[in-house]
Amino acid sequence: MTFDFPAQGEAVAVMRWFWMAAGFTALILGLLGVALPLLPTVPFLLLAAFCFARSSPRLHNWLVNHPRFGPPIMDWHREGAISLRAKRLATLSIVAVFGLSVAMGLGVTLLAIQAITLACVLVFIWTRPHGARSLATTDDQT
Repeated sequence: MTFDFPAQGEAVAVMRWFWMAAGFTALILGLLGVALPLLPTVPFLLLAAFCFARSSPRLHNWLVNHPRFGPPIMDWHREGAISLRAKRLATLSIVAVFGLSVAMGLGVTLLAIQAITLACVLVFIWTRPHGARSLATTDDQT
């Protein structure tokens, strides 16, 4: 049995559609994350930017230049930075989720696993730089 591979042009077109579909999926999840506090916004926006960079320069440029969604993407791209506001919101969400788990009476083993995982996430988040944008905002307020 033989398998005919698509022509090079067809394979590229298929991959562009794949990356575009993945980009739109990530973008939708990121937009949902704006309203749903437990769904992260920026990681999905970063994934959308990555996917759009491989499928559509126009969509990639729109996303990274968007006045609301572009700055956190560019902070991460330039410095691997997470804004101080995002760190605080993430911490609040993590504490709320863990508190809910305790209130629900989950088992000790499950709570321990959750606590270790969430602690690792918090360490990652808080060891990233705040970024120039966050520092400029903080300096302006003092």
